[in-house]
Amino acid sequence: MVTKDEMPACPVATTVSLIGSKWKLLIMRNLLARPWRFNELKKDLEGISQKVLTDSLRSMENDGIIKRTVYAEVPPRVEYSLSELGESLRPIIKSMEEWGISYKNNQ
Repeated sequence: MVTKDEMPACPVATTVSLIGSKWKLLIMRNLLARPWRFNELKKDLEGISQKVLTDSLRSMENDGIIKRTVYAEVPPRVEYSLSELGESLRPIIKSMEEWGISYKNNQ
């Protein structure tokens, strides 16, 4: 997790540094609906590499945006879901969705 001293001074830059990548936003979009397993995300996010998905999930977990739950089963089952902090980003993602719909309808 990045400390407050390591964050950019600009609040917009802080947000972009945490969720600004294409893949992080699409991962969050999926997690807004329900918890997902790694392979489900990999299949749904067409074009993402295993490394980028792994790195993105680890980064988002370290930043406190998502939770990783490991179930004690054989074989082990791991699910990713939004944390309370991640849920607080719901209005931002919803606004982006609405803007995208409006843009597409006006083109």
